[in-house]
Amino acid sequence: MSSALSVRDSDKSKPYIPLAGVATDGWSKEDEATATCFCGAVQLAFPTTAPGLVDSFVCNCTDRRKITGLMFTSAFVIDDKFLKHLRGQSQLKAFAQSSFIASHTLMTNYFCSTCGSLMYRIAARLPGHSILRLGTVDDFNLVETKLRPRTEVFMKDRVSWFPGVPGEEVKRYNARQA
Repeated sequence: MSSALSVRDSDKSKPYIPLAGVATDGWSKEDEATATCFCGAVQLAFPTTAPGLVDSFVCNCTDRRKITGLMFTSAFVIDDKFLKHLRGQSQLKAFAQSSFIASHTLMTNYFCSTCGSLMYRIAARLPGHSILRLGTVDDFNLVETKLRPRTEVFMKDRVSWFPGVPGEEVKRYNARQA
């Protein structure tokens, strides 16, 4: 077995934008990067530093399981003043509900109408902010560096086979903190 590091593991400070989906025009700069849906119809630009980047987290809540088809969600919060729709804003379809959200406040989900990728959510209890999905970020190394989850919420609903986000510095809560 070789002990050499892969290109992906060798230098996390450099962008790693693999072919993942149809779009090939994602980018990453020092303070801004893109998130693109699977088919490439929707592309967002977002800041990778404060004040535009507010937080990054893993959520184990039950409604995210259903909306994503996954056992937990990894996401990040962006101040809307810094979020840019580069293309496809008219391609987004919204689905809003509040009945099964733990806070019972309105949560609106924005999906690409072509491929179904969940691009972001807007929570009524977090006005002026969008909650983007880490899986839509084009530079995979950002997810391990600047966007690495700093918080884990709804730990009470976490599946037993997922040990959680590693690290002593990660803030952990049984519910979502305001």
